[in-house]
Amino acid sequence: MNYSKLKPFSDHFLWGASTSAYQFEGAWNEDGKGPSVMDMGNHAKDISDFKVTSNHYHNYKEDIALLAEMGFKTYRFSIAWTRIFPHGTGEINQKGIDFYNSLINELLKYNIEPIVTVYHFDLPYALHLKGGWSNKETIDAFVNYVDVLYSHFSDRVKYWLTINEQNMMILHGAAIGLVNPNSKNQEKTLYQQNHHMLLAQARAIKLFHEICPSGKIGPAPNITAIYPASSKPEDIIAAMNLTSIRNWLYLDMAVFGTYNDIAWSYLEEKGYTPIIEEGDMEILGDAKAKPDFIAFNYYASSTVSASKNDATDKGTIGDQQLSLGEIGVYRGESNPNLEKTPFGWEIDPIGFRTTLRELNDRYHLPLIVTENGLGEYDKLEAGDVVNDDYRINYLRDHIQQAQLAIGDGVQLFGYCPWSAIDLVSTHSGCSKRYGFVFVNRDEHDLKDLKRIKKKSFHWYKKVIETNGKDLSS
Repeated sequence: MNYSKLKPFSDHFLWGASTSAYQFEGAWNEDGKGPSVMDMGNHAKDISDFKVTSNHYHNYKEDIALLAEMGFKTYRFSIAWTRIFPHGTGEINQKGIDFYNSLINELLKYNIEPIVTVYHFDLPYALHLKGGWSNKETIDAFVNYVDVLYSHFSDRVKYWLTINEQNMMILHGAAIGLVNPNSKNQEKTLYQQNHHMLLAQARAIKLFHEICPSGKIGPAPNITAIYPASSKPEDIIAAMNLTSIRNWLYLDMAVFGTYNDIAWSYLEEKGYTPIIEEGDMEILGDAKAKPDFIAFNYYASSTVSASKNDATDKGTIGDQQLSLGEIGVYRGESNPNLEKTPFGWEIDPIGFRTTLRELNDRYHLPLIVTENGLGEYDKLEAGDVVNDDYRINYLRDHIQQAQLAIGDGVQLFGYCPWSAIDLVSTHSGCSKRYGFVFVNRDEHDLKDLKRIKKKSFHWYKKVIETNGKDLSS
């Protein structure tokens, strides 16, 4: 629907951007930090350095000053579990507490609202060796970890995110390092891990509500609109299948405390149903375990058609070669109506509005966007210039659709694109850049790690200054 007059972004709208610890901090083994699965994985080792990344750990004051110069109202970052508990459990590493205390205080000095993600892929490697999320003891370790975070930081941090992209960890577990890609019954293992993560999240939210009554907490999955490739009824059923498996399985449990019916039928058909122990569903259904809002990451929509029920159903998308398609369930398709990034991801701003609408209609909770961005091969030109007009165009188009969604009645209270400053992409290294600030390094040549403002830096500053009214270049 078109509107004769657009509703404005609220006066207290949280403009900002996001990063994650393992992709941005560096200092992977300094000041008592232990290794995580991301430190020990094979993600981009052949093309990039993950030990230093953007060296934010040693440059956080300079980085936060840049965010303040852009006018950030908020900044979403993750805490590295192994910086607090080097082995996942045991003794607290005080130097880790000290670092995040300093980071939070620096943000507040500039009146930037911290948004903390407590878990962004980086499971402590010591817990991984004990079975990781397949081991139910990891739930207790996670609850103990978040309890320590709440105790030390909730006096200054109002907004908390539980688990980043849980659905991506389950749907693409081998790519992220949660399971051995050559293991048998990999999917069965992953959905058991998912059940344990859901329990951990429910307990973490309940604990938060008990000890932090003035704060807000929610999950942070990757959610997207799923299109049928045609108006054929079979294609529409396929789109509903993937929507339930990819999106609603995770959020229905978080919000309603139940497994989504279509997703559960899929798990039964495939033999992937998790073991549910006595008391599990009571934990998941506890009213105190319901989120206050939904955070979500959006990059692109997906398009599917009816399964042909053979091996041709399976395909891959994007530079990460993530699977799209499953025999007997749905078949991944390319959308001929959309352009693609140089890394093979379709660009769909209107799909962003569609996703916002669907989330609002289904859950009726406030929403915040915690990732949305364009990975590109940015070029540093003479005079320290980065002309990333393509990023400006991408973000402008998505912000415009977000405002239309607000007109649709969506309770959107913040927008935090990926990423605030250049970092190391999990599978494509630092050549795939997302930030408003260029970090001067190559894949294995760290150079001087100098921070250089891109053209998009100045554009986003103006967007924030005008509360989204001026989106011109």
